[in-house]
Amino acid sequence: MSSPNGIDPSVPPSGTGCAECDAAGGWWFHLRRCAQCGHIGCCDDSLGKHATSHTRATGHPVIRSFEPGETWFYNYETSEMYASGPHLAPPESHPADQPTPGPAGRVPKDWADRLG
Repeated sequence: MSSPNGIDPSVPPSGTGCAECDAAGGWWFHLRRCAQCGHIGCCDDSLGKHATSHTRATGHPVIRSFEPGETWFYNYETSEMYASGPHLAPPESHPADQPTPGPAGRVPKDWADRLG
């Protein structure tokens, strides 16, 4: 995958967790990174679905997994998945010691039931 519109490899991630979930004291299942502005949001399997909400609000079309060991990208405009793409500014994932779901201490014991 080349660097199409929607990807800025120089922008670092906004943090180590979902920006909206962190602000509200919530939790997430998996994390996604906006490839254009670095916003970290939670995946569509999370309660907040903040990565998709960010894309809809900003028009930034491309996300990358923010999970350790995952390098895939997804383009919301074209519904295309890419196994890899350009290297983005570090870090490339949340800290390896941050659990999934996360973050530690905020995930309810019945988290799987809540995700349905």
